[in-house]
Amino acid sequence: MRVSILLPYKENFSINKSGAVSLFVNDIVKNSKNKKNTFVYGKTDETNYLDKNYINLNSSKIFLKSYSKEYIKKFLEFESKNPSDIIEVHNRPAYIDLIKSNTNSKIILYFHNDPLTMNGSKTLKDRKELLSKVDHFIFNSKWSLNRFKVGINNFDYYKNNFSVIYQSVNKPKINFKNKKNIISFIGKLNTAKGYDIFGNSIINILNKYKNWRSIVIGDEPREKHFFAHKNLKVYGYKDHKFILKKLEKTSISVICSKWNEPLGRASLEACSRGSVPIITNKGGLPETSNYAVIINKLNVNNLTKKIENLIKNKDLLYNLQIKNYKNFYFTPDFITKKIEQIRKGLLPIRNFNIIHKNTKIKVLHITNFNERHNGRLHYNTGRRINNGFIRNNHTVFTLSDRDTIHNSKAINDLTGKKTFNEKILKINKIFKPDLIIIGHADNIKDQTFDELKNSNKNLKFAQWFLDPVTRKGPDYHKNKERLLSKSKFMDCSFLTTSPDALDFKINNTFFIPNPSDYSFEVLENYKKDPEKDLFFAMSHGVHRGVLKKGKIDKRENFLRKLIKISDKNIKFDLYGFSNRQPVWGDDFIDVISNSKMGLNLSRGEPLKYYSSDRIAQLFGNGLLTFLDEKTYLNDLFSNNEAVFYKNIHDLSEKVLKFKKDNKKRKEIARNGKKKYMKFFNSDIISQFMIDKTFDFKQKNKYIWI
Repeated sequence: MRVSILLPYKENFSINKSGAVSLFVNDIVKNSKNKKNTFVYGKTDETNYLDKNYINLNSSKIFLKSYSKEYIKKFLEFESKNPSDIIEVHNRPAYIDLIKSNTNSKIILYFHNDPLTMNGSKTLKDRKELLSKVDHFIFNSKWSLNRFKVGINNFDYYKNNFSVIYQSVNKPKINFKNKKNIISFIGKLNTAKGYDIFGNSIINILNKYKNWRSIVIGDEPREKHFFAHKNLKVYGYKDHKFILKKLEKTSISVICSKWNEPLGRASLEACSRGSVPIITNKGGLPETSNYAVIINKLNVNNLTKKIENLIKNKDLLYNLQIKNYKNFYFTPDFITKKIEQIRKGLLPIRNFNIIHKNTKIKVLHITNFNERHNGRLHYNTGRRINNGFIRNNHTVFTLSDRDTIHNSKAINDLTGKKTFNEKILKINKIFKPDLIIIGHADNIKDQTFDELKNSNKNLKFAQWFLDPVTRKGPDYHKNKERLLSKSKFMDCSFLTTSPDALDFKINNTFFIPNPSDYSFEVLENYKKDPEKDLFFAMSHGVHRGVLKKGKIDKRENFLRKLIKISDKNIKFDLYGFSNRQPVWGDDFIDVISNSKMGLNLSRGEPLKYYSSDRIAQLFGNGLLTFLDEKTYLNDLFSNNEAVFYKNIHDLSEKVLKFKKDNKKRKEIARNGKKKYMKFFNSDIISQFMIDKTFDFKQKNKYIWI
């Protein structure tokens, strides 16, 4: 795993002038098991770098261009030569857009300050854009995280992408007998840090308690505060090692910020050395210790009282020193392990492997599995395809779109569609599919597809579509729009119509036969002599289940004429016609078992290769199947596997012919079932979808291409 860490522009990654971010990064790099493949990028004029894996970006401003932009471009030049698996950006959300646009690496963004004060995350719009571009966020306190969350309503969906990781400090052995009567103040000597309050308070303390001393480490060129006492030592700026050494002998550390400090490294450092922190309740400071002394209202009098209480109560002071030290565990080793767990989570082991034709993949299959209908629509194409995925040993997670929407309707989601889309994103986060395939899942929002694509650049998308898409067929404009609206997100689309028969173009579109299934098509009517001659079933909509009053299907005219011109001895068994209700579920299997032959007649004018899923049930259950020549299905079936008719009169004559020729009827029906179940079964069709979507090469496996 190659990791690149990008520091803020001019962050001093040097021994003498390192800030909190540099110290944090340096601790992580030194303790990482992946140190050899971890590189830190920054810009400093110093030469004594904290680590040899540091790369200084010597960027310079070009006229009318920003230093930061040129700094990022310089970093991206290195990335283009040696791409990283993970890029970690510290404290600069404004860098993300340019980095995301020029790399495929996973991105971790660290916040060391208040997100609402930083360019690139100030506005709600900024933060929402970051959610779609950053793979993981790390905050230095819960307070900082809560600031980022402001205004984000669906935060629970993203919560697995967020971590709070505190600053780290090494924890040496401390001999508490060596503790001195020293009170420290470490940090910027300004009013925001409360140095003005501390200065006045410490003079009071030192005047009253002659055996106590105070040290101040830090500077502030923009503000001038002078406090003098014989027992007060102001060191100015000192390096980190000097500070930690002084804290080993310090008894009390004052960190009295007036502003909402995102964390407070000085408090953590005090705890690591067994010095009792006196802190304000600002920002993330209260998170640094469970045993700190907290000032709820900062003023000279209150701070003096808190210090004085510890001086007077030696047992209290000692107990708090011990508790702060013993309960401190934010060591570099501990923090590094947490960060490396996050890194590994972004790059699961299986993502390092290229998916090839023998790979067993993870599929999220979204379609209507008709759970609400109690088995009435169990024998549907979605389940057939799903069975194929499973029998091919792929791991499949199913989501029934219309059932989910129906069951999710509530006051805060009247249609249920919001919950449905959120559920897809949650499943993607947890299940981490390689392929998301949809069937007529019209209610997936474009934004959901965008977020899914941003979650994993290797994620593939495919759709299957069963309805006719012909100008002379039913619902042409509606079906065309349904198909096209999702195609822009798809790697492949699969139709039960030949793509070359469409009057519009969709890239990477392939024909699939309606799949049969070994567990559904269980009859062998060619072995029997059923009572009925010709079976046909239709409906006014599978979800309605019954005939709709006043609705006319044009196929009714065809059927009436067929009955009228046919021999009176032909026994028709027709459903969804002449007030005879459609049949579903196991009832369908019962009635189809009682017919010798089946008519495959779809809505609209015949279209190349198009058929409803009825064709799989007719062939698959061993009925002699009649097909219109204008469907061009004779490209797939011979005259010894199906019967093709030119027109209604030709159909009528052939029905009578095969009623009389029982032997030939059985022979063709047997051949038809064998052909369909061998070449067009759900195992074959589902694997074809995967092979095409992932561009796997399979020779001579699919006879329809």
